[in-house]
Amino acid sequence: MKRRTLGTRVADWMTYVIVRVGICVVQSLPRSFLERQARKWSYFLAYRVNIRRDVVQDNIERSFPDWTDEECQEAGRAMWEHLLLMVIEIAHAPRVIRKTTWRRHLRIEGLEQLIRTLWLDRPKVVLSGHYGNFELAAFLFGVFGFQLFSVARELDNPFLDQFVTEFRESRGQKILPKKGSAPDVAAVLEENGAIGLLGDQAAGRKGCRVNFFGRPASVHKAIGVFSLSSEAPVIVCTATRRDGLFSFDLRVEGVIDPRDDKPEVQGLAELSQWYTDLLEGAVRRRPDQYWWVHRRWRCFPQPPKKVRNEEERAVA
Repeated sequence: MKRRTLGTRVADWMTYVIVRVGICVVQSLPRSFLERQARKWSYFLAYRVNIRRDVVQDNIERSFPDWTDEECQEAGRAMWEHLLLMVIEIAHAPRVIRKTTWRRHLRIEGLEQLIRTLWLDRPKVVLSGHYGNFELAAFLFGVFGFQLFSVARELDNPFLDQFVTEFRESRGQKILPKKGSAPDVAAVLEENGAIGLLGDQAAGRKGCRVNFFGRPASVHKAIGVFSLSSEAPVIVCTATRRDGLFSFDLRVEGVIDPRDDKPEVQGLAELSQWYTDLLEGAVRRRPDQYWWVHRRWRCFPQPPKKVRNEEERAVA
C-alpha cells in the first residue's frame, strides 16, 4: 500500500467518521421509512446529480437497443434505488439476517444442487457479479455455515476498508486482498475450500475476451485458471431482490464441473463465456439491479451510437 501523508490520513479519518455516523443514522431509522426515502433519493441521483450519468445511459441504451428513451431513463433511476436499498440492507443485515430468521427473507432456487456441490471434498469456485445484492449473498454463505474465501479489492481509505472487511467477515466469510492473493487462493483450493469471485470485472485487453450483451468485453483469466487447474466446480449464484427490503431469491444460475466432458470446460474462453452468459441472463431478468455505473466495456470502445446505427442500417 502506498505511503499516505498526514493530510491524506486525516481526510481518510474524517471520511470514515462521516460514513460511520451515516450508517448509525440508517440503523436507527425504521426500514419502511428508509425504503420510501430510497425511492425519492433515486430521482435526485438519476436526474440532478451527474454521477456517471452518460455512462449509465450509454450502457443501458446499447444493451437494450429496442427500449425507448423513457425506459432507459427509468432503468437508470431504478438502479440508483437498488443501490440505496443495498446500502440499507448491508447496514441492517447483522440484526436482521441470522440462522433463526433467514427463512423469513430468503427463497433459494437450486438449494439441493448448491448444498451438494459445496459439500464436495474438492475445491470450489463461487461466482457472482455486480448484480442484485451480491454482498448479502456472500454474507448468507456464512450464515449457512459455509466458509467462503472471497477475493476483493482493498479500498483506498484504510479505515473504511477495515470497516467493510469486518462486516464481510462477521458471519465467517474470509476476505483475501485482490492484489497478491494468488498464493492464498492456491492454498485455499489445495485444502478443498471455496473461493468467491465476481465474474464481471473488466480485465483489460490482456484478459479473456467474451461477449456480454452482444458486445466484446473482458474477464480475468484467473477465474478460469483457478477452476481448470484444480478441477474445481464453478457455481454461479445471484441474489435478486423480489420486492422491498430483505426479500430475496438466492438462485443457482448454473453449476459446471471441469471433470465433465462438456464443451464449456474445454478451455478458458469457453468457461469464461459460459458464466458470462449466465450473468447476462440474470441481468436481463432484472436490469434495474445491475451496476450500470461500471465501464464494463471500456476495453473495447464502441463507435458513437449515431455511427453504429448507420452501420446497422447499412448491413440491414
